[in-house]
Amino acid sequence: MALTIGIRREDKNEWERRVPLTPAQTATLIAAHGPRVLVQPAPRRAFPDAEYRQAGAELTEDLSAARIILGVKEIPLERIQPGSAHLIFSHTIKGQPYNLPMLRRFLDQGCHLIDYERIVDDAGRRLVFFGYHAGLAGMAETLHALGRRLAAEGLEAAANPFFELRQPYQYPDLQAAKNHLATIGERIRRQGLPPCLRPMVCGILGYGNVARGVQEILECLPISRITPEQLLHSGTDPGDPRGIQVVVFEEADTVAPLDPAQSFELSDYYQQPRRYRAAFARYLPRFTVLINAIYWDQRYPVLVTRDDLRPLFAGGRRPRLRVIGDITCDIEGSIAVTMNSTLPDEPNFVYDLSRDVVSPGCDNLNGPVVMAVDNLPTEFPREASISFGEALTPLLPGLARTDFSRPLAASGLPAPLARATIVYQGRLTDAYQHLEKALAAASGSTRAS
Repeated sequence: MALTIGIRREDKNEWERRVPLTPAQTATLIAAHGPRVLVQPAPRRAFPDAEYRQAGAELTEDLSAARIILGVKEIPLERIQPGSAHLIFSHTIKGQPYNLPMLRRFLDQGCHLIDYERIVDDAGRRLVFFGYHAGLAGMAETLHALGRRLAAEGLEAAANPFFELRQPYQYPDLQAAKNHLATIGERIRRQGLPPCLRPMVCGILGYGNVARGVQEILECLPISRITPEQLLHSGTDPGDPRGIQVVVFEEADTVAPLDPAQSFELSDYYQQPRRYRAAFARYLPRFTVLINAIYWDQRYPVLVTRDDLRPLFAGGRRPRLRVIGDITCDIEGSIAVTMNSTLPDEPNFVYDLSRDVVSPGCDNLNGPVVMAVDNLPTEFPREASISFGEALTPLLPGLARTDFSRPLAASGLPAPLARATIVYQGRLTDAYQHLEKALAAASGSTRAS
């Protein structure tokens, strides 16, 4: 592996502390394959610059010698390096308008863009991801928001089991957060939940890596698992006062065919989503907390609309539903009241259904609290980076052997990386030609303005 790899400094916002490779993983890579590794200094990283130097990397602002540049989040236009292969989460595959200028820059600079989100095996399973840690942090943030919402409703701190819970980034590490949650769980077992929380029901949309992280956090607390069908037929059952009911929803629970004579078929839903409608509103009155952990794009039904939520809060009502933890965080997407993303310093807002406006924090009682932090894994940056780098490292030798001067099919790029290549030699690859329409529309809009 006689080449130079660059690790760029993350600069999307002040909260981003993750890395694509840790110092220990960098040392292993250098020892096994001998690349030169350049690392841009970054005082905010979860791993100090000195550890990269000790691992054998060179600390430098200049990454121009790097043929391959590893990052995490989007890159400012002026820092996209011409002709290099960039590996990042580009957030462009849905034609997201806010990142189309960056995509255009990759094209204009003759770059190669490989998106971690699209690195999958032959069965379509993602190989490199932060989703599990997004689930861990997202559930912890949501429980923190619940504590704040209950306080806004007037529940005294002594009776509020989640009042003392801190945000994930305020703990030294993941284990410390889980230990604190376990202590809270023991208190719930001994004292029970306050009457205003009974039954406490947490609904989880999705069953992938994100949902796995969500459930790991919930398992620090006393939980019982019920099915969506059991939830619908629970009536006025107060449930276990010393536990939390957890309900996981799959696609068949959340949508239904437009044709009543048709039965739900998962493959048909993904191939022809327009033949289906949302069927999720019936569950909303029964949740205390709802977690959104699905993949969604505009082809699919909106699962929670404003009109679904309005009856719950009409006339000053105080419904069971307090918090929506939208880990998916598509703006006005599967959860229509996710109007904007947030950062850890102000993670929550209330969608005020009486005025159709967003109100910061948790105190407005005219709608649900929405937790919409869009870089959740960085709240557990060390654990998230270690896990991510372990998955990425095996792909790097094949990436290093790639001949980027040849056509993509003949380049030697390993199949999982080839499938994830959005831009190659400054052109959209065949699988991503659909983005040309979004680019053209964005270009036309720019000219018109």
